[in-house]
Amino acid sequence: MEPGDASSLRVLVADGRGEHLDLVTKTVMGLGHEVIARESSLSDVARLTTSELPDVALVIVSQGTGRALEMIDQIVHEAACPVIAILQVQDRGFIMEAAKRGIFAYVVDGGDPEELQSAIDVVLRRFAEYHNLEGAFGRRALTERAKGILMERHGIDEEAAFNLLRDHARSRQAKLVDVAGAVVTGHPLLPAERDIPAERTEAPPAARERRDR
Repeated sequence: MEPGDASSLRVLVADGRGEHLDLVTKTVMGLGHEVIARESSLSDVARLTTSELPDVALVIVSQGTGRALEMIDQIVHEAACPVIAILQVQDRGFIMEAAKRGIFAYVVDGGDPEELQSAIDVVLRRFAEYHNLEGAFGRRALTERAKGILMERHGIDEEAAFNLLRDHARSRQAKLVDVAGAVVTGHPLLPAERDIPAERTEAPPAARERRDR
């Protein structure tokens, strides 16, 4: 497996103390992955996850676990990638706190290539499953919001609003969620029916005269 292959990953390695960067970097590169950044400065972790977009981040924990937890907070907050903690010592308290912050897995030492690769494989599957689930909930919420807007604007019930979304999507060969997103995004730009000025809702006098003939 060589860097650039489909199976080669972009990996961020972070170590609050900087003592184990070389060992873990060597292990990661030996697995055929690309180490895109080696960071021991807490202040740069969030920036790197945003600018470099790693596939996975490895946070090395030796001493000063509070600093490592801050690193995990930064990375998870950016939602850029899943996080694996590499523990130099077993610390159940740290593991529990890290799990609360959204860590996906941990390994001990980080020098065993097979163990590290196994952990990476597991977290990537979990991360994908998590985001698929999160995406499903997000799509559902977006559709519900769009239905509510249509119900208000057209004075229709929920079923009719859904049918309106569905039929519009079919007629344009678009995804239902994309149509719902357009409704929600455009909603603030559209005045409510009761707010539309009278001159815009009534036909001009000349048009009314022609219509009444």
